[in-house]
Amino acid sequence: MTRTYFIGADEVDWDYTPQGRNLAGIPHPEAGENESASGINHRIYHKAIYREYTDATFKTVKVRPQQWSHLGILGPLIRAEVGDSIRVVFRNNTHLTVTMHPHGVQYTKDSEGATYNDGTSGTVKADDAIHRGGTYTYIWTVPERSGPGPMDGSSVLWMYHSHFVESTDINTGLIGPIIVTRKGSARPDGSPKDVDREFITDFAVFDETDSWFFEGNVGKQARIARMKTTDPLLRDQNLLYSLNGYIEGNLPMLTMRKGERVRWYLLSNSNEDDVHMAHWHGNTVTWNNMRMDTLFLGPMAMATADMIPDGEGVWLFHCHVNDHYSGGMVARYQVLP
Repeated sequence: MTRTYFIGADEVDWDYTPQGRNLAGIPHPEAGENESASGINHRIYHKAIYREYTDATFKTVKVRPQQWSHLGILGPLIRAEVGDSIRVVFRNNTHLTVTMHPHGVQYTKDSEGATYNDGTSGTVKADDAIHRGGTYTYIWTVPERSGPGPMDGSSVLWMYHSHFVESTDINTGLIGPIIVTRKGSARPDGSPKDVDREFITDFAVFDETDSWFFEGNVGKQARIARMKTTDPLLRDQNLLYSLNGYIEGNLPMLTMRKGERVRWYLLSNSNEDDVHMAHWHGNTVTWNNMRMDTLFLGPMAMATADMIPDGEGVWLFHCHVNDHYSGGMVARYQVLP
């Protein structure tokens, strides 16, 4: 089967705290009960993100299903079953030069979506840099080595992201998920048959001083404060410790029912600060046949963990690295009866 996606890169104003306050209720030094750790209620930055469209005209953004509203800043979920092909018709609606580069799946040089000296030329290089207003079709295949391994469950997570200037592209917001299900284990939509509910969470430290929109977002504040753009304090003030682009509990509540088969897909961004310990309060998960409630993620890591929740209530889900926790890398999930 060939699964086709129409994906655009769009410029948006992204609010890391859309509710305007700290919803996690975790006290911060020198911050009031409803005040952000930074003292700023809304953290809004101009960014570029991937969005799914209904067709090749790229006139109508496809409505994201409610179950995936928690994806936040992440691009659209791309699904496949082992043996499928993925066809991505990509349109660059930004002022930037960007690409789409996948992890895990198989591709030829003209669908790699990465800019470097690889010995190719001409049309084979066209995937390396999609300029403003450009459209390109990427073809990725999904052989057995792209699917779950012997120690995995029925599905695994990969990611895609822009790879023109990789670190800056990702800090600008261009990253999204791919889920591959084992052959014969997928429903028609590609989701695993043996899972009742899925969540995807990106433990992402966004460095807004390394965004393509740095000057508009951060440069102005630097001038007002009479700071040099190279000042480490400026970077510290513009590191956003987020889950799917939300901080301080602003990620929509992740809701499940007691006894459901819940699969968590975890990933992280590429900054040197992206060393995370994902921790669930109240319940445990299994990963690689091991029972745990804290799972390690290094930069650009991906992991899949399964949970059968037995503890009802609203629970904390956060990074256990101290600076990340106090910086707002915190969400909540709810287990209903």
